[in-house]
Amino acid sequence: MSQVAETATPTEDDATYDGLRLRGVTKSFGSFNAVTDLDLDIPRGSFFALLGPSGCGKTTTLRMVAGLETPTAGTITLAGQDITYARPYRRPVNTVFQNYALFPHLDIFENVAFGLKRRKVKGIEEKVREMLDLVELDTQARKRPAQLSGGQQQRVALARALINEPEVLLLDEPLGALDLKLRRAMQIELKRIQTDVGLTFVHVTHDQEEAMTMADTVAVMNLGVIEQMGAPQDLYENPETTFVANFLGQSNLIEGAIKSRSADIVVADMNGIDVSIPAGRSHTDGDRGWIGIRPEKVLIGDPGEQLDAPGNSVPGGVVTDVSFVGVSTQYLVRMPWGQELQVFQQNTGHRRLYRTGESVDLSWRPEYAFLLDISQDASAGADQVDD
Repeated sequence: MSQVAETATPTEDDATYDGLRLRGVTKSFGSFNAVTDLDLDIPRGSFFALLGPSGCGKTTTLRMVAGLETPTAGTITLAGQDITYARPYRRPVNTVFQNYALFPHLDIFENVAFGLKRRKVKGIEEKVREMLDLVELDTQARKRPAQLSGGQQQRVALARALINEPEVLLLDEPLGALDLKLRRAMQIELKRIQTDVGLTFVHVTHDQEEAMTMADTVAVMNLGVIEQMGAPQDLYENPETTFVANFLGQSNLIEGAIKSRSADIVVADMNGIDVSIPAGRSHTDGDRGWIGIRPEKVLIGDPGEQLDAPGNSVPGGVVTDVSFVGVSTQYLVRMPWGQELQVFQQNTGHRRLYRTGESVDLSWRPEYAFLLDISQDASAGADQVDD
């Protein structure tokens, strides 16, 4: 069962909480705050992802947990122990980096056994064989790292970290050096391994698909703070800020004026058209807001056509761009007020394709819409990627 990290103060105090806890953690470099007053609880045994663009503070947070950076303020506890200022080698954590950092002169068996041999642990051969079997490299034990593929090297680095039985495994962009197809395969593999071993994984990435595929809980970071945290589906379907709406996938954000509020529904005037938004998806108390809808939730049809999305019907569009991308056709549609909206239509064969210049109507179900604060930048988070 997925476990969800929380920012709220839990009932357990630091001494009894068995997960990873950050309280008021700040990291400053001169006058620049890389991380600001971060509170975070990561339950033991969960797969947690820190997601965000370059410079958002995610890697700095990971390095503070690893002991590679010292917090300017705040505390870090793990399994009830304060590790804020503990030396890296005295922390029950291990880190897997993007470049794997394998020893090129040692074979795979010796790479995985390295930490155990330094600590003079008994039964090394059996432990190494079990770990190589877990990462499905038992037949590669006597090869050197250079003889393995990128994905296999990544699994060696994972086995070398896991064999030390850390309380927490830290993953710093571990799939960044792999090509797209292999990266997707390794996402599934990493989640399988985490489920099998039951350890806490904290994964830093800028890749939205990577975080959402693997993690029980995703924390979206921006400018040193967490914008929103929760289960991947919740973040995607119900973003609370424009940054999250744009950084996790794509969103149409349309300015509107609030006409009425009830316990269940907010009604907004969207350029002369009344649209409804569920109250649980409304994240502003003001009299104006950004009405949000994901492109794949928007239906496109002929003018006057009855579309299967009663409630929010938007007529008067003109197709300005058509892109066929295999599983879907992506349209840009200019609306009467001048804004271009994105529409992603699945290529099921049940709907005809539209051409540039054709007149169309749009529609979407009210339960798919969300409402964000008008004071936020409508372009925040769009097209932001890591170096």
